[in-house]
Amino acid sequence: MSSIAPAGFSLKRQLLWWLLLPQLLLWLMGGVLAFRVALIYAEKTIDESLTQSVKALARQVKPLGSGLLVDFPKAAQAVLEQDPNDRLAYMVSSPPGSFLLGNTTLPGPHGATVLQPDNIPVLYQIELDGKAMRVASIELPFGDGPTEQRMRVQVAKSLAVQQAIARELVRDVLFPLLLLGAVLGVLMYTGIRRGLSPLARLEAQLANRSAASLSPIELAQAPQEVHSLAQALNQLLTSLRRSMSQEKRFLNDAAHQLRTPLAGLISQTEMAMQEHEPQALHARLSKVHKSAQRSAHLVQQLLSLARTEAEVTPVPVDVATLAREVAREWTPRALAAGIDLGYEGEDHLQVRADRILLREALNNLIDNALVYCPRDASVTLRVRASASGECQLEVEDNGPGVAAADLDHLFERFWRASELPGGCGLGLAIVAEIAQRHRGSVQAHSVTPHGLLVRLTLPL
Repeated sequence: MSSIAPAGFSLKRQLLWWLLLPQLLLWLMGGVLAFRVALIYAEKTIDESLTQSVKALARQVKPLGSGLLVDFPKAAQAVLEQDPNDRLAYMVSSPPGSFLLGNTTLPGPHGATVLQPDNIPVLYQIELDGKAMRVASIELPFGDGPTEQRMRVQVAKSLAVQQAIARELVRDVLFPLLLLGAVLGVLMYTGIRRGLSPLARLEAQLANRSAASLSPIELAQAPQEVHSLAQALNQLLTSLRRSMSQEKRFLNDAAHQLRTPLAGLISQTEMAMQEHEPQALHARLSKVHKSAQRSAHLVQQLLSLARTEAEVTPVPVDVATLAREVAREWTPRALAAGIDLGYEGEDHLQVRADRILLREALNNLIDNALVYCPRDASVTLRVRASASGECQLEVEDNGPGVAAADLDHLFERFWRASELPGGCGLGLAIVAEIAQRHRGSVQAHSVTPHGLLVRLTLPL
């Protein structure tokens, strides 16, 4: 018997995890993307500021004859150098690269166009004293001589400001998103808890049921999936109720039917023990033997009945070949009883059925016919395919038959149409159970002028 081990995870926890994990990943990806976008916009802001600064500084350097006049007041220089951690570095050189004015030496652009159209500054990035710097460089011609002279004006700004601006932007954007995510997580947890509450009610209803009370589960308000689960459980409970009812009925029938032959056995053996005459003792023992045979037959029929109530595993069966085999097995008994047992019908006919149960049904049909038919009677086993696409197994005899009013009772348990010894009223009931298990049917019909025909119909 297999058992289900307790699971190591909670459905609620799994749902919450799979809902929050994508949200967390999206939040992290959004943070990285927001930081990169903020860096780009901060860089654009710095570039615009550097462009204005380098142009303003270039305007302070005026050509004077063949030289340069630098009009750079101390106040402007103090503004540029006021913050040592985030200061503007500047340099004026003429010719380009030869230091003329400034607070540090800045390298020129590598591979950049020296003279841009309309004196547009060249923007590039360097590392100065271990700090990343953004540089704007512009080169201008000057002088009245035959040889053109050039000067380079450079202004650099630390990227620490850019990173600080980016971090501030990311913080301003992601912090509200984090609060929104927390609120969303609480709402998801509440929703999952409310959504799984029908499962908790379903568990409570199942926990309150005992083996003796298997009433259907009732859920007034529940999602469609929980209703489907409840319907599946109700089908299982119905099957269990049916199985328990069949088991209880089987036990009651077995106890009731075995009580009489066992009581007869006890009384016959007690009387045989008191007999002293051999002839009388032989008569008593003969009755004991017949009672024991009837008890053994009853036990066999009860076991067959219990077997028919088990699950059916259908396999392809050649029912015509099986019927001929069963007829050959019963031929010796039919000859001993003076009854002609024969077969008619198809040579081969395939159905999907449980071979053991199908053989049991054929055995009971033939046994029932042989028990109630007199000598010189005939019994015919017939297998054929009907026009509606079904397989028909028929056992027809020309015995005394059954009254028309009793035909409907033939397939009831322990009902007998005759008081002749040898039967126990279970043979045709077993056939009916087997037919039901195979989604088939069984009918009994009177035969003219006398006799009985029992037809077992199975789907092909």
